[in-house]
Amino acid sequence: MALTSVDRTLLQRCLQHDPGAWNDFVDRFLGLIYHVIHYTSHLRSAPLTPEEVEDIAQEVLLQVVANDYAVLKQFRGRSSLATYLTVIARRICVHQLAKLAPTKKPLPAELKRAEEDEHPRTRLGLERQEEVLKLLKRLPSKEREVVRLFYLEG
Repeated sequence: MALTSVDRTLLQRCLQHDPGAWNDFVDRFLGLIYHVIHYTSHLRSAPLTPEEVEDIAQEVLLQVVANDYAVLKQFRGRSSLATYLTVIARRICVHQLAKLAPTKKPLPAELKRAEEDEHPRTRLGLERQEEVLKLLKRLPSKEREVVRLFYLEG
């Protein structure tokens, strides 16, 4: 998927330091960042506490703004901005998980059970769920089914 005009405008606003641009950026992509963190930690069998998830999300956002948005300046527009940010968030998450690994303690039993019982769809906020469902409707039926099965059904 190519860069959308909404993302292109948001990107330009951030790079020009427009007032409110960073808040708009965070509003648009924070859910994605959290999803990437949860999914990456799940794939690596490295359960995280809510505080650790927030710390990793904070690190991702700090890396985005570091050196006057250097990460955003490197974006060439060959993919969607969401795809680009997913790759960046995943790399930072993996790096942070590696840092946490030596100090990681097992989750308490009640948290572990709650995490195992949690269906992937319940991890998304209701607002995000509605947004995802609207976007899914735009996809062709085959692609929609693949995305639904992989991301929503686990």
